[in-house]
Amino acid sequence: MIATLSTSMILAAAIVAQHPSGSPHSATSGMSAEEVARHEARHLKDIRQVTSGFGRAGEGYFSPDGRSIIFQAVPNVPPSIFHRPRPDEDGYQIFLGPLAEDASARMVSTGQGRCTCPYFHPSGKSILFASTHLNPSTEAEPSKGPAYSRTSRYRWEFPDSMDIFAADLDGKNLVRLTDAPGYDAEGSYSADGSKIIFTSFRDGDGEIYIMDADGKNPRRITHAKGYDGGPFFSPDGKRIIYRSDRKGNDLLQVYINNTEGTAERALTKNEFVNWGPYWHPDGRHIIYATSRHGHSNYELYLMDVDTAAEERITYHEGFDGLPVFTPDGKRLMWTSSGRTSDRKSQLFLAEFTMEPAAAPARAASR
Repeated sequence: MIATLSTSMILAAAIVAQHPSGSPHSATSGMSAEEVARHEARHLKDIRQVTSGFGRAGEGYFSPDGRSIIFQAVPNVPPSIFHRPRPDEDGYQIFLGPLAEDASARMVSTGQGRCTCPYFHPSGKSILFASTHLNPSTEAEPSKGPAYSRTSRYRWEFPDSMDIFAADLDGKNLVRLTDAPGYDAEGSYSADGSKIIFTSFRDGDGEIYIMDADGKNPRRITHAKGYDGGPFFSPDGKRIIYRSDRKGNDLLQVYINNTEGTAERALTKNEFVNWGPYWHPDGRHIIYATSRHGHSNYELYLMDVDTAAEERITYHEGFDGLPVFTPDGKRLMWTSSGRTSDRKSQLFLAEFTMEPAAAPARAASR
């Protein structure tokens, strides 16, 4: 995954291979494991690794009842001799499984091409994801170019053959929802399931669009130059959040807007990479990842979008990103590489409380 990535939602695998460059020294450096645990315990309890048995896994989302997850993962290659890699063998596929001890996760994508951005329909009866399986090999496919490329090894691309599909929970009855020229991905549903918000290059630039759940009536929301991506509706469907690199400075900022695109406001304005924002069910808070503690040490922050007040949530060395809440807001799941023994990304889960526990005896630098 150190090579060119197929889509913007799989940045984590590249991040962990980089050393800090032009970034502040990690505030976590020098802290003992006990200190890290004490700080994280203010909001997180019972942190557990969720996925195992994959080369990499991440970007997971909860089912509406919170009992299952859907996520992207790279299957491990079976032991063999003189293995000849298949096209897209190192690409992500989509998996779904129950949150239960030793439960199996089944592949619900086609096993062809590269996949990203899975999501449950609010009914819990179908799923959404993006895939290049109609044009499986992306190895030499023309791309619009990386939206983020701090180094030649740290980048992602936007395959023209990436489109959005809906399917049953088992991956059957696959329906293509986008067929415009260029990359279409990073989709998610509105709370009532009637709309999908997504990113598309159909007009030559990475912009946010909203379409009906059946793929009809797409309309463009953002219009400024630069990539806008990773959008999500607020729980009440009135606001959206997303990330953007529109300043062209290899950085990403988090934005909030209305669904007409007429009330855009930057929630972060700094010299770091801020991305992967996700709504808390209260519709007032978001959680997102930031590089403010080092380019190889992304951490999660909770923000009040109305007051801009924020608080650091994770303190562990390595990458912590792509956070999501359960529909009731009582659990948090995210992608982490620093917490695994082999430093490869997997999903982690914790009990979450909005009201922090008592502050640690010695406060860590923010």
